[in-house]
Amino acid sequence: MSDSRAASLRALLFASSAAGMLVAAPAIALAADATAEDGVVVTVDQQQQPANLGTIDVNGQLKKREPQSPEFVAPLVDTPRSITIIPEQVITQTAATSLEDLLRNSPGITFGAGEGGQPLADRPFIRGQSSGNNIFVDGVRDAGGQQREVFDLEQVEVIKGADSVYSGRGSGGGSINLSSKQPRLADSVSASAGVGADNYYRATVDGNWRLNETSAFRLNLLATEGDVPGRDAVDFEKYGLAMALGFGLGTDTSATINYYHLTADSMPDYGIPLDRKLDNGWAIKTTDSRILNVPYDSFYGLKARDYMRNEVDSVTVKLEHRFSDNLTLRNLTRYSETLNDYVVTNPGDGGAAVLVGDTWWMKRGLKSRWNPAETFANVTDLYGDFTTGALKHSFDLGVEYSRERNRNAGYTVTTTSGSPCPTGLTGFDCTPVYDPNPNDPWTGSIVRGAVTRNTTKSTGVYANDSIALGDRWVLNLGLRWDDYRVRGVASTGLPVAETSWDFVNYQAGLVYKPTANTSVYASYATSSTPPTISAGDQNNSGGAGSGNLANEVLDPEDTENYEIGAKAELFGQRLTLSGALFQTTRKNAQILISDGVYAQAGEVEVKGLELGFSGSVTPAWTVFGGYTYMDSELVRGAYNSVNIGDPLANTPKNSFSLFTTYQLLSKLSLGGGVYYVDDRFGGNQGGAGGGAGRVYAPSYTRLDLFAAYDLSDRASLQLNVKNATDEEYIMRTNGVHHADPAPARQAILALNLRF
Repeated sequence: MSDSRAASLRALLFASSAAGMLVAAPAIALAADATAEDGVVVTVDQQQQPANLGTIDVNGQLKKREPQSPEFVAPLVDTPRSITIIPEQVITQTAATSLEDLLRNSPGITFGAGEGGQPLADRPFIRGQSSGNNIFVDGVRDAGGQQREVFDLEQVEVIKGADSVYSGRGSGGGSINLSSKQPRLADSVSASAGVGADNYYRATVDGNWRLNETSAFRLNLLATEGDVPGRDAVDFEKYGLAMALGFGLGTDTSATINYYHLTADSMPDYGIPLDRKLDNGWAIKTTDSRILNVPYDSFYGLKARDYMRNEVDSVTVKLEHRFSDNLTLRNLTRYSETLNDYVVTNPGDGGAAVLVGDTWWMKRGLKSRWNPAETFANVTDLYGDFTTGALKHSFDLGVEYSRERNRNAGYTVTTTSGSPCPTGLTGFDCTPVYDPNPNDPWTGSIVRGAVTRNTTKSTGVYANDSIALGDRWVLNLGLRWDDYRVRGVASTGLPVAETSWDFVNYQAGLVYKPTANTSVYASYATSSTPPTISAGDQNNSGGAGSGNLANEVLDPEDTENYEIGAKAELFGQRLTLSGALFQTTRKNAQILISDGVYAQAGEVEVKGLELGFSGSVTPAWTVFGGYTYMDSELVRGAYNSVNIGDPLANTPKNSFSLFTTYQLLSKLSLGGGVYYVDDRFGGNQGGAGGGAGRVYAPSYTRLDLFAAYDLSDRASLQLNVKNATDEEYIMRTNGVHHADPAPARQAILALNLRF
């Protein structure tokens, strides 16, 4: 980043923390354990709240965490699905800054690396399925390639397994909903200023002001910059703004307007090469995982050329009217624009390495994307409850319309001067394989190429009902119909004919409640994946495919999910436990059945076990995390595949997470996180001798540390040490070109203030 922009950011960080300290100073100076007024003891809320992972309402009462969408017609304990809710407290205490940081606390979710048609953007995998197209904000699909921030989030909801009844078209593995911060009828201001290793700075402000008895305004600000620990050439800077204005809050008719903006500039990072693209039969040194045996701080990009820019702007309007205590109408409308724009060095795509003297040389490959996207969505829900005889219904009826417009182009990058290539390689952009230099000179031109366009329109109608059959049994039913249409314009300017599908999905679950706060359940659910998103690419151009797909349109792929499980809320509903056995099967997947001929004959299957825990074991001890076991298999694949019977890519057999805190003293809390992830194959590509040639990311165990100390009732210090043991591990690999090393150890100290 430029020196002037970095100086501006540091000034903003200093100003925000200084202003916060000035505002807080009187409160800090006057704060005491208790003061007496006319014989009445008045106390100020403690900075460290009682150990719970719920939220506190304006009356100081614990509120249970529940999904925000009215589509979830029953409390979490009575919903027969695997659902994890990550609260704001975990976001704050783990010092998370990205979706990948946050979802580390939900075992069984991994992230895939960007490559080819897959954008350099968030690509979570849930139960073996690429779910980048299944990310929602406040219940509305968040389309467009981007790397998301967390500064404006109240909680994150993860539902696993086929869930098209809730989300419409999807990958079948599950979906993620990000719940943004909303205005409340209570004044509060908090600020945080953090500094850390590798030039890390981060400042956030969260203010809520009550304007009158029924109106409020909320403002969230973000400014951050830094280098990625252990990846010295990789830096970033982000600026965020979120505003929310609410009217009629607490009344029968309310309206909320949200505006969100994020600008992010960073040095994109494609990690280190695999041997697949470099090895020409000579002595390229690799590991058993087939990842090049180089130090994990090796960076193959060019600081003089590579860049990545993300921009997000969205406006959301929510209108809600309560006809009675039993019936409410809600309408939510959103318009958003996103930009994903980058030129990135792909270290494993430059061709085979050559030996010159005693030095191996390689040519830097290149990937690029220019992808602006516009989304309009409107969702209307009528929800409530009623009784028919002995049956009590909690229902939701809804209709959804969305339109997504994507433009896609690559860049033609012409190098006129730079690091010259040795004999055996041509032109410029070459570097020693084992000693890359990101500061190599580069001059040239970057020209955007031809643009493809596509428009996706989707209409869905759905109904959900939770039926209480007395005090012990609950029947959960859901049904949804979708019409999904894609049309486009190819890079030649010629239109691509509209293709459409319609599909019906449903779910059914039966819950038995031994007590009011426990349940045992069994459920079945389905999902549909149209061909344009079957690979998880949320920016598909909708163009014709190869072979017979040039003239033939296949049907959506079908996923079904069987699940049995149990849930319990203990200790006054402060500790939640859950467990489930599941089988998720993706059927009629598109595969190659002969040379140039595709058919829907493929199948993948994931069977496993999930355990989860969240809340307070004792008043001083909180826990959050779980364990996931997944036995995945490519059941039926391409006719020439050597990987039939192999595990799926990005699907570890075992994964475990635990983030815990303990209030050791009245002012001191200690804790941390332990995260284990098993081997993950980067792709189902076989080498000579079949599956033995596959690339994988080796297993790892990561340790994070946490400490918080109250300076007063209004100020605290928080210390996070991420990757405390400096574990060297691979976060993700696409199995073809590159593997992405995780950040090295990083210590962050933050001053948190409440006014």
